[in-house]
Amino acid sequence: MAVADSDQRFALIKENLAEVLNEEIIKKILDEGKHPKIYWGTATTGRPHCGYFVPAIKIAQFLAAGCDVTILLADIHGFLDNLKAPIELVMHRAEFYRHIITTMLKAVGVPTDKLRVVLGSSYQKSPEYVMDVYKMASLISEHDAKKAGAEVVKQTDNAPLSGLLYPILQVLDEQYLDCDAQFGGMDQRKLFTAAKEWLPKLGYRERAHLLNPMVPGLHGGKMSSSDPDSKIDLLDPPEVVAKKIRKAHAAPQVVEENGLLAFIEFVLLPAARLRGDGEFRVERERDGLEPLVYTGIEKITEDYKNDVLTPQLIKPAITRELNALLAPIQEAFQASKEWQEIADKAYPPPPKKEKKVKNKGTRYPGAAKGQEQQKEAAPAADGAPKEELPVRPNGEALN
Repeated sequence: MAVADSDQRFALIKENLAEVLNEEIIKKILDEGKHPKIYWGTATTGRPHCGYFVPAIKIAQFLAAGCDVTILLADIHGFLDNLKAPIELVMHRAEFYRHIITTMLKAVGVPTDKLRVVLGSSYQKSPEYVMDVYKMASLISEHDAKKAGAEVVKQTDNAPLSGLLYPILQVLDEQYLDCDAQFGGMDQRKLFTAAKEWLPKLGYRERAHLLNPMVPGLHGGKMSSSDPDSKIDLLDPPEVVAKKIRKAHAAPQVVEENGLLAFIEFVLLPAARLRGDGEFRVERERDGLEPLVYTGIEKITEDYKNDVLTPQLIKPAITRELNALLAPIQEAFQASKEWQEIADKAYPPPPKKEKKVKNKGTRYPGAAKGQEQQKEAAPAADGAPKEELPVRPNGEALN
């Protein structure tokens, strides 16, 4: 899918976004016939799941609109965020992310020649970058750093100082990755507005910011790596995908916080448009009816509200389309010995818990006392003679 006209390119860049800050920066670049440079960062902590299709589809649209896209595998960020993962695991996970995200983009048929993948530690330890961290740390208050990272960095009582460094690094990344815009979720809005204010303090230019809405997971809330029931792993086999979607919460005729409808809107329909057909098809053979074919979320929402489109109809359709998206990713994984070895190192199985041997004690009264007396009467382990017990004049031992 190629988009040439600047207005069409901008429309594709903005599609499904919740907000764009400083959009004039991007429009000017497009009007000049140039390629906006956009970056998206992800901390390499948990295991990527199907929720990652939401930013991946937007990245695919940026590429289709002729943008130069940088994906930052933020390994140091992942370590700084309240130590969510040990630094050794974070490095392996960054390589896992590199494989899976690039394969996700190829799965929707978008050329990746304008895609650049950068490891955070490849430049975030340079003298220039570290000096800028010190400079910004001297200009930013503790209150402002906490506020900027409030919805991004894990908040705890007596949190480590690293959480205050996290937003500073993310702001500086805009400069060091030489981008025109940063892309992220609405949960990063405070950090993005901080970037607009903080970068000029060091003499650097403001960037635009592209904000994705927070899309509900299959159970209506956030799709979480730590909750197996709320997410579908990108390497889950088709039967597991089908089972998880069958268990997904979707009340009939209720469209608010409906994770299934959101997945269609933000993943399946845009992916279909990138592939060229732009359709979401719902089969009704079991009822002896013609299939329902949709090209936009508005009609899907309307039919769902009117109970024309039910959870029982929509779940098999989502399962079919999602498994079609996952198939090339899983084929690439099975074909790559290197990727499989990286997965084993990045996500090792948890250590098995050792069974504690329960001390059942003795089975009759007085046994412990008798055992103690036997112990005292036994020779010392080092071969030394045992201590003589004091005796009465009549020869009986004193207890």
